[in-house]
Amino acid sequence: MRKIDIELLVGVFVVLGILALGYISVNLGELEVLGKRGYTVYAEFDRTGGLKPGATVEIAGVKVGRVKEIHLSEDYTAVVALEIDRNVKLQEDAIVSIKTKGLIGEKYIEITPGGSERLLADGDRLRETESAVDLEELISKFVFGKVEGEGGK
Repeated sequence: MRKIDIELLVGVFVVLGILALGYISVNLGELEVLGKRGYTVYAEFDRTGGLKPGATVEIAGVKVGRVKEIHLSEDYTAVVALEIDRNVKLQEDAIVSIKTKGLIGEKYIEITPGGSERLLADGDRLRETESAVDLEELISKFVFGKVEGEGGK
């Protein structure tokens, strides 16, 4: 009988371990198990500069969503689908920027709230965007003398 108790205890421990591993995987991977967590809005950029699906979306440094998908439009601009938490309301004139954490860190989306009374709904498009700054292009322009000084040459 003692052997049966130990086997039962080990079985329960293994099942609890598998459930814990599944829970951690879903939370860390931010998977959608029970449906959508929020609503999707779209922003169009001239260039994304290395932005990847899964990147964070922040307002005032607080995570409010993630980049769901990036695809190329017919006019060769990048359309970025942003999944925003349902308790966060965005105005139609909010400004969406692609930023970098640190000097060579990962890319993320920063949203600056607008002042409009009209709020965006699922599937709407954010009109005001700022593409990623291409650091290599800026350095190249500086090195080869194509950056204009304050005098406006």
